[in-house]
Amino acid sequence: MKAVKNYKLTIQYDGTNYSGWQIQKNADSVQQRITDSLRVVLREEITLTGSGRTDTGVHAIGQVANFRTNTTVDPYKFKYQINSILPLDIAVHNIEEVNIDFNARFDAKKRTYLYLISKMKSPFLLNYSYFLSRHFNVSVLNELSSKLIGKYDFSSFCKKKSEVENKVCEIYSAHWKETKDLLFFEIQADRFLHGMVRTIIGTLLNAELRSLDETYLFNILNSYDREKAGEAVPAKGLFLYKVRY
Repeated sequence: MKAVKNYKLTIQYDGTNYSGWQIQKNADSVQQRITDSLRVVLREEITLTGSGRTDTGVHAIGQVANFRTNTTVDPYKFKYQINSILPLDIAVHNIEEVNIDFNARFDAKKRTYLYLISKMKSPFLLNYSYFLSRHFNVSVLNELSSKLIGKYDFSSFCKKKSEVENKVCEIYSAHWKETKDLLFFEIQADRFLHGMVRTIIGTLLNAELRSLDETYLFNILNSYDREKAGEAVPAKGLFLYKVRY
């Protein structure tokens, strides 16, 4: 029977205990947990499509997914049912019916990630930030980040075993903000490669620390060699913040 309804979910999760978003063999994933919960409530086989992968340990404030079903659901009741089954570190924040052709992955226009660096040791930020106690020149970081805005081949900034052949991405914005105890990085692009955001951040921090200029960044971009870029920062400080359609 052809599915007659299509529902869009907005999802939040703490990625600490998961191997990432995508279903994998012999690993606990967020997608698997939600899919299993949907099957329990709807009593039918469900295929859940996410807006994109998040790596092991990465969190989400606004992950988006969709599924098609033969069942008409009441959004308020359905959200309660799903959340009562899901573990405490995964939550469906919103559910709405969308056009039957809507696809959370292929219809996404922009994706935004946040990264959090803690300049002070805090047990409350342990799982959600990278503790890095040093002075940061935010003006320099913003100047360097602005050089990455545009359309480039980001082969040098993704994991070597990346499954996609096309590594061209367009970055729309990339900027840093600082408070007394925290440093925030926000980046928005049409798409991101495996490990790309964390490698960009690590490279920018390395450039700022060593007083390297934009030439350093362009040399990395033009090398198409992951070995040339900086070390990726830890996953625990990264959040998928928003997906725009």
